[in-house]
Amino acid sequence: MLDIRGGKNGEKLLIELDGRLDTTTAQQLEEKINSEIEGVKELTFDLKDLDYISSAGLRILLSAQKTMNNQGKMIVKNASEEVEEIFEVTGFSDIFTIQ
Repeated sequence: MLDIRGGKNGEKLLIELDGRLDTTTAQQLEEKINSEIEGVKELTFDLKDLDYISSAGLRILLSAQKTMNNQGKMIVKNASEEVEEIFEVTGFSDIFTIQ
C-alpha cells in the first residue's frame, strides 16, 4: 500500500510517500505526478516514510526527473538507508539530487 500526500504550492510540488512504491502502486504515483507537474519548477519527493521501492517505482521517479530536467529541478530527500542503498546499487544516486 502507498499513501501519497502533498501537493502544489505555486511553482513547487511536494510529494510525500508513505508505504511501498512497487508494481501495484506505481501507477497511482504516476497519475498524481502527471496531474500536477505542469508549470512546476521544483519537484520534491519526501521519502521519509517510504519503506520500499521497486524497479517500477524507480521508473516513475526517473520519468519525473526527465520532465524536470526541462522544467526546473527535482529533489529526493529523507530516503531511508534501505531506499538509499537501492539508489546506490542502481546508479540512481548519480541521477537524482538527494538530500
